[in-house]
Amino acid sequence: MAGGIAAAVPAALFAALAGTVLHGQDFLVAGVEVPWGAAAALVLLGSVELWLGAAFRSALPTAVCGALCYALAGWWSTLENGKRLIVGDLAGNLWIYGIAVVTIGMLAWCRRYRPATA
Repeated sequence: MAGGIAAAVPAALFAALAGTVLHGQDFLVAGVEVPWGAAAALVLLGSVELWLGAAFRSALPTAVCGALCYALAGWWSTLENGKRLIVGDLAGNLWIYGIAVVTIGMLAWCRRYRPATA
């Protein structure tokens, strides 16, 4: 189990950093900004968490990855003005709150990877 947690830490760092960089991307559709970057960041996080759950046959690495990613994104959203990486706009809120939703969904999905008890 220690291997799963050891893999979850750098995976969470990658997902949090890449998702934070990606979440602010958007495009205009009929004058409305569509935050495709936040959706792509959440898909990236979900795929990393799914890979961890499947590779280590446990939901624990998925939980560690989600918790650490949420903590990092939360910290980056509370920095002082001028240094803040995640702003409280639509894309930022989708990214911050979506981390929790995606993590809970992946934890429910990764329960199926538990080894069968005899």
